[in-house]
Amino acid sequence: MLTPGRHGHMSSAWNASHVTPDGAAWLASAGTYPRSTLALWEERPDAPVVLPCGSVFDVVSAPAMFGRRMLDRLWDDGPGSGPVAEFRGRMLLFAAPGTAQRLPALLEWEEWGTQGRDVRETGRAITVPPLLCHGTGDAVTVPPPAKTASPTRWLVAPDTRQPWLPGPEVLLWAAVRAARSAVRISIFPPADQGAKVYDVSRRR
Repeated sequence: MLTPGRHGHMSSAWNASHVTPDGAAWLASAGTYPRSTLALWEERPDAPVVLPCGSVFDVVSAPAMFGRRMLDRLWDDGPGSGPVAEFRGRMLLFAAPGTAQRLPALLEWEEWGTQGRDVRETGRAITVPPLLCHGTGDAVTVPPPAKTASPTRWLVAPDTRQPWLPGPEVLLWAAVRAARSAVRISIFPPADQGAKVYDVSRRR
């Protein structure tokens, strides 16, 4: 069932995980030959492709569990996210160009895994698993536009030609809160969140 979002867009359960034609055009624009990429997807919508980072988007890659916590913080307490994909056990958060250069310095400043200021909660040191930042000179494999049985999939699919993308400060904020929540997680296994849908109309 379609419902209007905050900005007048229409959202539904399917548009969180399916790439729209405008979203595909945005992704393809990152490559050297956008028309060739779109032609490939026209013929094989289930084909993943490798696209360069740095001009249209950067990508921050996190281990799947921690990335899920970051994503939940972004949607539950923050501005939402840009496109997000799962690939080989990692979460790929698409970010504004330049994020890959700036975010590592911000993380270092926060003194992750040390006894430094404000990095302890409930008597335990807060640690963040390695976040891989892909920017200029790097490339990532993006899931295909069509939904497939592959574990490589979109969690928040691109749906416009100009999607909002979080910058380094927003992702730092999400990482801080994800790390703090991690030390309070129950010893019991978390419930399966595979079916969770993020309302893409909330993107700012």
